[in-house]
Amino acid sequence: MTGELTSQGASLPRWDRIAILAGLAGVTALAWIYLVWMARDMGSMGAVCAMQLRPWSGTDFLLMFLMWAVMMVGMMVPSAAPMALVYAAVARKAERQGTSVAPTFVFVSGYVAVWTLFSLGATLAQWGLEYLSLLSPMMVSSSPVLGAGLLVAAGAYQLTPAKDACLRHCRAPAHFFAAHWRPGTAGALQLGLAHGAYCLGCCWLLMGLLFFGGVMNLLWIAAITLFVLLEKLLPSGAQAAKVAGAGLVIFGAVMLVAALRS
Repeated sequence: MTGELTSQGASLPRWDRIAILAGLAGVTALAWIYLVWMARDMGSMGAVCAMQLRPWSGTDFLLMFLMWAVMMVGMMVPSAAPMALVYAAVARKAERQGTSVAPTFVFVSGYVAVWTLFSLGATLAQWGLEYLSLLSPMMVSSSPVLGAGLLVAAGAYQLTPAKDACLRHCRAPAHFFAAHWRPGTAGALQLGLAHGAYCLGCCWLLMGLLFFGGVMNLLWIAAITLFVLLEKLLPSGAQAAKVAGAGLVIFGAVMLVAALRS
């Protein structure tokens, strides 16, 4: 039954597609508005008081966690759009056949929940790096060795079987639902969590590059967002991921040699 449903996934009515894409675009736009506001606020603080590092309070941790969570929404929700559209189409077909289904936002909520959990880990990583004096006040790696290591690690992971497996799931929505489809609200949430887990497995080390280019560097954030989107959507996305990985390894190795010689 699921194979039949997914084979007809493209039958989603035009206005349903528009509504889903508009909703995802709205959520993404709000996230980017928040990030722009945060980046401008941090820039002003740096200009006025050099933004000295200091021990985090509980409020600081919560604000940083919120920043990471919103950033992940802005960066990752666009690449989830094809999967959300196919879910909506499969759910619509299943509902016509008498199967209980949940709205698309339940599926998307499961996906976002995974990246929210990742945001907690990223916040802890940032706290640790600041504690070790490895980040500048503007949240950029202050250690050439750390920066080079992040590049090499992210690039090497692009070449691994684990990356290939996760990227294949992200690039093939119909196959994903054929393998994982679950009815009902709990099923939709599980599907979102499963897709989020594959997406996390695909991109988690790329997110580590934010510590290299700047956690609040909007151009760097946009560049990583675009790369993640293209490697999932382009016909040659899997090959592009490997080429980019090789480039990152080479660039990182050159940086590491230079850092160790200096």
